[in-house]
Amino acid sequence: MTSAAFRAPWWARSPHLQTLWGPLLRRTRAPARRREVLPLADGDHLLLDWCGPSPDGQLPVLLLQHGLSGSSDSHYIIGIQRRLLDLGLPSVAANGRGALAPNDTARSYHAGEIDDLNAVIEHVHGLAGGAPVLALGVSLGASRLLNWLALADSGKLDGALAICAPLRLANSADHMDQGLSRIYRNHLIKTLLVTLDAQERHLSTVNPEQAAILAGLDRTGIRSFWDFDGRIVAPLYGFRDAADYYAQCSAGTRLGAIRTPTWLLQARDDPFMTEASLPRQRDLSDAVTLEVAEHGGHVGFVQGSMRRPHYWLEERAEAFVRAFSSDHQSVSAAAG
Repeated sequence: MTSAAFRAPWWARSPHLQTLWGPLLRRTRAPARRREVLPLADGDHLLLDWCGPSPDGQLPVLLLQHGLSGSSDSHYIIGIQRRLLDLGLPSVAANGRGALAPNDTARSYHAGEIDDLNAVIEHVHGLAGGAPVLALGVSLGASRLLNWLALADSGKLDGALAICAPLRLANSADHMDQGLSRIYRNHLIKTLLVTLDAQERHLSTVNPEQAAILAGLDRTGIRSFWDFDGRIVAPLYGFRDAADYYAQCSAGTRLGAIRTPTWLLQARDDPFMTEASLPRQRDLSDAVTLEVAEHGGHVGFVQGSMRRPHYWLEERAEAFVRAFSSDHQSVSAAAG
């Protein structure tokens, strides 16, 4: 375990201010991006948003995975893609099923879903032309990435950066039933249920059989992640119940199986989990480096002043990509 370089300023040491600053107070405009529709084997599709130059076989390509109820329009995805665009580096943000618009099956994504992620990695690797392919996952996207690295690594990634991963899902579900963390829980569950309703309406037109699957889920009185994961995620993906889902998909138990160079960045004050979720050194393989920040909240890591905040995650993402560039001078030159 190493200490992350992030240092919170005096005015932003609250984990809740760190967590809420980006979603509520940051104003950022998406850079110019190219939308690609990636077909999937089951007839559905994923939306990929490319930014920067097209892969050229030399510059590293960064694949970004958003968190629960997020998308390529999430502030942290836009910020990182803008940073890499300024450096002249290619990136692609992969949207989970239904993240930006309703998809064409009842399936979406969850903490252990790796089949869709594998399809994206295979696709991006094929386009990279031999250049390094890197992946950065945030929150639930980090959980999916870590699970893929432990269970399905095909050697198509050269490195990975996982940020604020919920490593013990039961721990997170319990913690978000307490104190101010209930604010995040309520918001996320409300957003997920609205998305589910929109998905069912869409499927009733394009795929009635799949709509019937969603219609059969009990959505009444869902007030916790134990409820949501037990009544929605478990039946949709074949888990017995929420506890079975958490046991099978908690990436924290699999960190010792990872062989691709991986950096795991966690905040000790993350309001989505407790400090008990942090892995011990003996839980990590030699390929995994754990970085822990004392502050940072959940995907916050805001520095600078209140008038001119600085988003350290973008700096960390740049350093991660630079470390895997085969030609550091070309990256520096691209930065101008």
